Amino acid sequence: MKIGTLLNLELKQDQTGEVLKYRCKVVEKNEDYLYIDYPIEIKTNKTAFLHKGSRLSVEYVGKDQSVYKFHTEIIARVKLNVPALIIDFPRKDNIKRIQRREYVRIETAIDIAFHGSKDSFTTVTSDISGGGLSIIVPNGKTIVEKEEASVWIVLQMHSGEFQYVTALTEVIRVKESESTASIASLKFISVTKPVRQNIVRYCFEKQREARKKELL
Repeated sequence: MKIGTLLNLELKQDQTGEVLKYRCKVVEKNEDYLYIDYPIEIKTNKTAFLHKGSRLSVEYVGKDQSVYKFHTEIIARVKLNVPALIIDFPRKDNIKRIQRREYVRIETAIDIAFHGSKDSFTTVTSDISGGGLSIIVPNGKTIVEKEEASVWIVLQMHSGEFQYVTALTEVIRVKESESTASIASLKFISVTKPVRQNIVRYCFEKQREARKKELL
């Protein structure tokens, strides 16, 4: 992990059981501790003031573009160039590569071509993650649960390069609405490791861009 790495945090409320989600970045580090800027709560887009002793789950993308997760605790507040929190940085054997279902999902509209058993069409995504995506179903188009479909997506990375994604998916849910467009949730059932890594990298880059805009 390096300075500037984007972290996704989760904090479970003891009283309600609600899981609050935040994002932040590493501003300093040593062998035992990470120094992070004050987290932004994803739901409200507001700076959160977390208490010393709070237990957190942390996710980040490693050098190999895989997503990793560990558990930690807030040790103290400190003033560096910016106000920061100190958290425990565990040893390697306490950091695990997470499973597909745990990938971070972001809301974003990406052009996509859908080729199913019943219909084919172009549309845009509602959200995407390393484990799957949701798409807006155009009026008059047919999509059914449990059908398999090929999708083609073009991801524009932060560097300006384009990554072309082709994957086999399964429709796991179709949420129909009379007032708005239907949303179909798809999971990847056949996707190469490099393609999945590019999707994960795209998601974290989008979060980083959102973070920078908040600081302007």
